[in-house]
Amino acid sequence: MGHSRVTIVGGGLAGCEAAWQLSRRGIEAELVEMRPERRTEAHQTSELAELVCSNSLRSAELTTAIGLLKDEMRRLGSLVMAMADRHRVPAGGSLAVDRAAFARGMTEAIEHASGIRVQRGEVAEPPAGLTIVASGPLTSPVLAASLQATFGQGYLYFYDAIAPIVTADSIDMNRAFRASRYGKGGDDYINCPLDRDGYDRLIDALLAAEKVATRDFEKSVFFEGCLPIEEMARRGRQTLAFGPMKPVGLIDPRTGRRPHAVVQLRQDDKDATLFNMVGFQTKMTYPEQRRVLRMIPGLERAEFVRLGSLHRNTFINAPEILLPSLQTRVRADLLLAGQLIGVEGYLESASAGLLAGLNAARLATGEEPLVLPETTAIGSLVRYVTLPGRKEFQPINANYGLFPALDGRRLRGAEKKLALAARARDDLDRFCRVTGLDAPRAA
Repeated sequence: MGHSRVTIVGGGLAGCEAAWQLSRRGIEAELVEMRPERRTEAHQTSELAELVCSNSLRSAELTTAIGLLKDEMRRLGSLVMAMADRHRVPAGGSLAVDRAAFARGMTEAIEHASGIRVQRGEVAEPPAGLTIVASGPLTSPVLAASLQATFGQGYLYFYDAIAPIVTADSIDMNRAFRASRYGKGGDDYINCPLDRDGYDRLIDALLAAEKVATRDFEKSVFFEGCLPIEEMARRGRQTLAFGPMKPVGLIDPRTGRRPHAVVQLRQDDKDATLFNMVGFQTKMTYPEQRRVLRMIPGLERAEFVRLGSLHRNTFINAPEILLPSLQTRVRADLLLAGQLIGVEGYLESASAGLLAGLNAARLATGEEPLVLPETTAIGSLVRYVTLPGRKEFQPINANYGLFPALDGRRLRGAEKKLALAARARDDLDRFCRVTGLDAPRAA
């Protein structure tokens, strides 16, 4: 074991990943999670690494930056990716997991890992000594106030909406059909088709439905990548038909034609007893959700095991607060990770936790912290959120637009993305060899 213990505040994806990386390198970690002593408006269990909004970890293909991010995390020994691969459920070209089994697996792995001690309780302020705060978008008010006092700045925020989950046997398969877009993944998704009239009635109902109101002193600021369906409908009647309800790549076997719109449901557990409504985040009240969503063909008798909800996501002004090593500018032994730093998405958050864990391990043994190459998915993401001077900072997902241009190569589309991925993999391999990341000590 190393000579220093690292405290990690927050037992979500980022906190667990950080603890795992420390354990792999022989550094003791104390992981503090406030649940179940203090609950949040979004979590349902006391398991570590509970997936709140969706069970999808998005595309698995290297033509997307999130696919490359998965590849890099596996390369760096990620626990999150190992557990996601173990508890994978069918989702076409995406990686989705049985969320309950995933959280149980993560909890058991962390609780049994060498050198990790899990503590339950709320942390009021970052403790002295080497610390990683990965308290997430639902950071408790008392800890948020302490961090604000430390950094001398206010927090930023946006609202996140959660999609409903229905039981499989309550879906009317005489009206719905199984298929994946363009046949990718076979029949992994259940599709509820709507004709033009049915779609128009649904849009009218979404616009008229009663919504959960935000508090008087707060604005309704939403993350553009996770908008409530009624917010999309408000922006234009066809917005949903060109968004989460787009029918492209799907043919209704009963008509032999493409529907005007379609609601897709994705398997949520390994036994295929639960399905979540893809892209159907909502802030409608619970009674309105039951009424409006049962207007969708195939969901007339839907049994909802979880209804959609709205919660506030808090993040810091990372460009002014963080170094590319994820150390804070005001305190070298305090690192931040996860959604708190303004990366949006499960794996983006976990990858930040991975980097924070690597750097905390190096700091614990007197080594210089690492800055990953900006040509990698993780490195480009961290560079974006830590580059100072940005006037209006908003959370961001991994995307190829963050990558440096390819030298002297005029490529487009998938060819360009695959070239960026190849360069990233080569650069990460070289970086691992030079820095010794290829051979962490056993936990």
